[in-house]
Amino acid sequence: MRRILMERLQERLYQYVGRQRAMVKDPRILNRIESFAKRNIEIANVKAWANIVEIEQNGQDTMVEYSVRYSFFLKQKDQFYIEEQQESRRAIFQNDKLVDDQEIIVDFHQETGSEEIVADDVRSNRVPFIYDRMKAVQYAERWWDSRNPRYQSFKDNCTNYISQCLRAGGAPMWGNPTRAKGFWYTGSTWSYSWAVANSLKLYLSNSKTGLRARRVSNVTELELGDIICYDFEGDGRYNHNTIVTGRDENGMPFVNANTYDSRKRYWAYEDSSAYTPNIKYTFFHIIDDRTD
Repeated sequence: MRRILMERLQERLYQYVGRQRAMVKDPRILNRIESFAKRNIEIANVKAWANIVEIEQNGQDTMVEYSVRYSFFLKQKDQFYIEEQQESRRAIFQNDKLVDDQEIIVDFHQETGSEEIVADDVRSNRVPFIYDRMKAVQYAERWWDSRNPRYQSFKDNCTNYISQCLRAGGAPMWGNPTRAKGFWYTGSTWSYSWAVANSLKLYLSNSKTGLRARRVSNVTELELGDIICYDFEGDGRYNHNTIVTGRDENGMPFVNANTYDSRKRYWAYEDSSAYTPNIKYTFFHIIDDRTD
């Protein structure tokens, strides 16, 4: 099984670096290639590492879940950079013959929580906050493809990861024990804003205490450590968040994320299986006591 899976992985890698577009069989790969091409990016090389996560036997069928980590070596104008992503896949064997091998599509709708965030108590004193952007980015780089054991880990971990990055940058916690209030984590429980994508978006839109942000209209206004929120269907409920960790040759942001673990990914997510033409983005510039 391992040999067959490695052969299939090699076939997918060849679709990235082969020069004949007609040879590309996987729609996801074609989508990613076209996304790079629109930005005049050449895929100089791509490598991948696979790791079997689980093997389950069911009669004559053997189901193998495995993860693949891709490392894309990209060239844009005179700049070279590496973009990394992880995907989960499920293969099915019958009598040692591979009969199916598909990506496990990420579900960005698993997070649940309050649709309302309690307004700040205007009578309370402002919680001091100085945001260290480099510490936030360093944390994002350290934990993009793994989970910090100091925190709970969720199947849909994107907002939990972003909150950890913000906390590493100095974001103060307040509001405990009201889950619909503030931004906080205790280990056994947490605010909705800490772990639910839509709730973090609502919090950043309204907070005047502790962790605060200003909504900007253009993605180019974002700095390292700023946050992008994604509403894939355009229905008003946001279901994904990323943190800015770099820029490309044209000044456009790269982002890191969990759930579909990504590092230095182009911010627009046009190559995501969750992408729809109705996607909406909200861009947040984190502000603190120095930038108010």
